Amino acid sequence: MVDVILKADSDQGLINRNIYGHFSEHLGRCIYEGLWVGEDSPIPNTDGIRNDVLAALQKLNVPVLRWPGGCFADEYHWKDGVGPKSERARMINTHWGGVEENNHFGTHEFLRLCELLGTEPYISGNLGSGTVQEMQEWVEYITFDGESPMANWRKGNGREEPWKLKYFGVGNENWGCGGNMRPEYYADEYRRYATYVRNYSGNEIYKIACGPNDSNYEWMEVLMREAARFMDGISLHYYTIPTGVWEDKGQATGFGEAEWFTTLKKTLFMDELLVKHSEIMDKYDPEGRVGIIVDEWGTWYNVEPGTNPGFLYQQNTMRDAVLAAVNLNIFNQHNKRVQMANLAQIVNVLQSLVLTEGDKMLLTPTYHVFDMYQVHMDAQRLDLNYESPGYTFGDETIPQLSLSASRNKEGVIHVTACNLSHTDKLEVVCQLESAQASRVSGQILHHADFGAFNTFEQPSHVTPTAWEGLTLENNTLRFVLPPASVGVLAVEG
Repeated sequence: MVDVILKADSDQGLINRNIYGHFSEHLGRCIYEGLWVGEDSPIPNTDGIRNDVLAALQKLNVPVLRWPGGCFADEYHWKDGVGPKSERARMINTHWGGVEENNHFGTHEFLRLCELLGTEPYISGNLGSGTVQEMQEWVEYITFDGESPMANWRKGNGREEPWKLKYFGVGNENWGCGGNMRPEYYADEYRRYATYVRNYSGNEIYKIACGPNDSNYEWMEVLMREAARFMDGISLHYYTIPTGVWEDKGQATGFGEAEWFTTLKKTLFMDELLVKHSEIMDKYDPEGRVGIIVDEWGTWYNVEPGTNPGFLYQQNTMRDAVLAAVNLNIFNQHNKRVQMANLAQIVNVLQSLVLTEGDKMLLTPTYHVFDMYQVHMDAQRLDLNYESPGYTFGDETIPQLSLSASRNKEGVIHVTACNLSHTDKLEVVCQLESAQASRVSGQILHHADFGAFNTFEQPSHVTPTAWEGLTLENNTLRFVLPPASVGVLAVEG
């Protein structure tokens, strides 16, 4: 049993809804077949965007969506993706599978998707192989309300009114696929390119610099020292790879106890990364103005057998659900610095919310976690005091319990809880201080098989259920987390 104290009056700042953001790259079947099927497809669609996936994502209230990459963004030239589809230039996706793309999903189509989802677009600009002028003209094309070559071209392509664009990434992974740059060189390039990412017609852009890959603390140090005053946010990328070996990352399914434990141990490194990168940022930005944007995170396994290795298609089990919940709890706890996070990726790639096959679609266990956790969006984070019991496997120990709590505008307190242990249930006694609680309800995501996943034949094999056995008396909340489970509680007055 673990004792928890939840301080209902301990406001710790808002949890930015963008922490629950997503990422869509021209990679494998994420865009084509996953989100986009075209207006003439027999699969029901709205303006070429498939309706079943659209409806599933609308239910999540996706706050922000990153596009077009990823490494794809480093070779994407936006002008090839506007105008009549029959006249758009075809291209080779050199990073992901070497497939030919027809550019039918471009700027207009992405921004239409965002309109249908009610989500903020986050566009990643091409600093790696693109020019300053190309980046400047893209922003002008999207946002300028007036007479100019780019605005007139947009109007000629069927969009009279400009769009609003809040988030723009000035480069992507420029330490790697975005140019293999040194941090000093990229800092200067960022300053140059960002100068021309202008605010037109009342549109205000939140400029995001390319930050480090996982523990590259030198990159963060240099960027904050040389360019912090020119940025609003800085990215951080960290993928959980069970084996730690890039050439053989481990399987998405059919794993054993050791792989379960190792995967969770590695994902907990996210907390250390945020602590250490925040310490560096505090030196140059003590007011906390610059946000950490974790715009690529999640699991990365070997691809499913028989699929294109460049498509990064992988299944999604209860292990992924627990891992997603742990990371979201971590992001919530770092809400003063973490202003956005984007799970990689939204459909058919890496740790997806949705998988498709032809006209069929399924929701993954990770989807259900995001559905359960959306109660934290723009809620006030609350302080939790507890000491987690240890979860030991072999000679290593990690925390068994992960928690986060918030209070929404209606005064409802939500607690998200995760049991990392694959063998032991966990009883939790939570004392609600400074609260007037009268009722509790909840949902639990759990399966007897910690490797369980949904298939097109059994799409509801892993789904949340009502959480039974909850008790609330004299402001003391009691609940039991089954092994390998994720839960959400709503406490009302």
